Amino acid sequence: MKSGKKNIIREWVESIVIAFLLAMVIRAFVVQAFKIPTGSMRQTLIEGDLILVNKFIYGAKIPFTNKRLPAVRQPKRGDVIVFIYPEDRKKDFIKRLVGLPGETLEIRSGTIYINDKPVLDPVFNQRYYYNRGDFAMEGQKLVIPKGTYFVLGDNSASSKDSRYWGFVPADNILGKAILIYFPLTRIRIIK
Repeated sequence: MKSGKKNIIREWVESIVIAFLLAMVIRAFVVQAFKIPTGSMRQTLIEGDLILVNKFIYGAKIPFTNKRLPAVRQPKRGDVIVFIYPEDRKKDFIKRLVGLPGETLEIRSGTIYINDKPVLDPVFNQRYYYNRGDFAMEGQKLVIPKGTYFVLGDNSASSKDSRYWGFVPADNILGKAILIYFPLTRIRIIK
């Protein structure tokens, strides 16, 4: 009788340990949940939204190393990305990727220009972008350094983003936001 109870307990412990290890592997390499703390990405994301971030797509970081898994693809303009905030590595930020390495970026009359051409994608041209901060003054053209990206919040009037603190190093990118999963009334793919 006692050995039967020990077997049941051992099976439960093994199941819990395996489930925990599997969850940690998935969280480290595949997908991670985040909560949106501010309105800087309104209306795409609002305060309190719970989202899933695909860490695998850009090559997940291998814990306790400076190495990454191979990427499925590189970040592209329009992706909503989660990254380590360059001015405080303990914080994760979420913004929309606007400028790629080597491009020239300017914000003119509320419109984003890349290499002197307006960005016509509806994700961008249905918003007004303000000239604020040291990295987006009126008439200022920025060349985005190699290995870095320029990001903006969708709510340009209320977003601390690359306009204020500069560029996001590629190594700081954690993943691509893919899904709002809570609250239930807001479940959707993030575009």
